[in-house]
This record gives sequence, structure tokens and C-alpha cells, in this order.
Amino acid sequence: MQKFTLHKGIVAPMDRENVDTDAIIPKQFLKSIRKTGFGVNLFDEWRYTDPGFPGQDPSTRKPNPDFVLNQPRYKGASILLARKNFGCGSSREHAPWALDQYGFRVLLAPSYADIFFNNSFKNGILPLVLPDTVISKLFDEVHAFPGYALTVDLERQVIVKAQGEEIPFEVEAFRKYCLINGLDDIGLTLRYKDKIAAFEAERLATKPWLAHTMPA
Repeated sequence: MQKFTLHKGIVAPMDRENVDTDAIIPKQFLKSIRKTGFGVNLFDEWRYTDPGFPGQDPSTRKPNPDFVLNQPRYKGASILLARKNFGCGSSREHAPWALDQYGFRVLLAPSYADIFFNNSFKNGILPLVLPDTVISKLFDEVHAFPGYALTVDLERQVIVKAQGEEIPFEVEAFRKYCLINGLDDIGLTLRYKDKIAAFEAERLATKPWLAHTMPA
């Protein structure tokens, strides 16, 4: 997992409440057993005017010019500003995969669905919870200033605006540790690989029959 310490990026506003995971990545794209290639279909039904399906050539699609991510001023955005209950609906982990593979590293919202919130951290995305008043002010500023960008300092736990104003945020210490060190669940386990290897070696030495496989 990519480490997260300091991130500066353009902010894209998703001015809708209760954005569910089927909107983030529609169900037809869940057929893939790979963890890659979902970014091109992020918000597919809002982002394009034609129906989308797995394996489709993106260059043949018809973008919706009114959708926020298709507007030139938000090109290359890596911070998504959202309203309450973002990521509700089904528990599909494909939703944070799609957001990450599109290029989003930070989410800002008043609240998230619990499973989506957890999945985001586990996939290297930082979902921050901010008060409604702060979120609303950020929406106003994003709409008012093209190219609006923020810097997110995870170590200091502050969001820094262009003029230097800082917005503090809370994040659980363990989640912060994992992001700063680039550790997902597998990475956390591999910290103990030497102890695991020693345990397996001892287990096979005392119970050698475990090394044998059952006949087909």
C-alpha cells in the first residue's frame, strides 16, 4: 500500500448526499476478479451518457459534460469533497478501489457508511470527517475558485488552505500508523514473517506428518 504522509491536490466537489457504492462503481463492473482497472468506471452512470460494460474501450465512451469530474477545472483532482453518508449501500470493496485507481487520495465529508469508511483506510485512502459547517464552507470556496487545492498533512493532522489557514482533523492512531507506514492487513501480518516462519518450522519438526498432502 502506498504510504501517506503529506498530500496536496485539487479538490473536486461531489455535491450529493447518500452517494452509494453502486453509484461509485456500478454492479456490472464487479465481475472482474482483479483489483485493477476500476478507475475508468468510477461514477460510470453519472460520468457517461452511454451504458458501460466491463472491457469497454474508454475512448469510445460519451462523457457527460455536466458531470463534475468531466469539467476541465477539476481535471487531475485527487481530493473529493462530499456530503453526508458517502459510500452507503453495499459493502463492495471495489468502491475504494475505483476511487484510488482514479487518483483520489483524500475524501472530505461530514459522515460515511461504516464499511466503506473502513475499506477506504485499508486501501490507502484517507477519509476525513469534518463538521457540516466546515464542509459547506469548502464547497463555497471550491465553486468560487478554479483550481482550488488543499494540502493534507497526516502527521500534523491538519488540512492547510492556500492562504495558510489550517483545519484540524481527528484520525484514529492505529489507522494513522498504517497509512503513514503504507501497511494494509497483509503488510501488518508480514511484519511478523520471521516469527511465522519459525513457528511453521517448529510445527513441522514436531508434527512432520503435516507436511504431507492428501492423495487426489
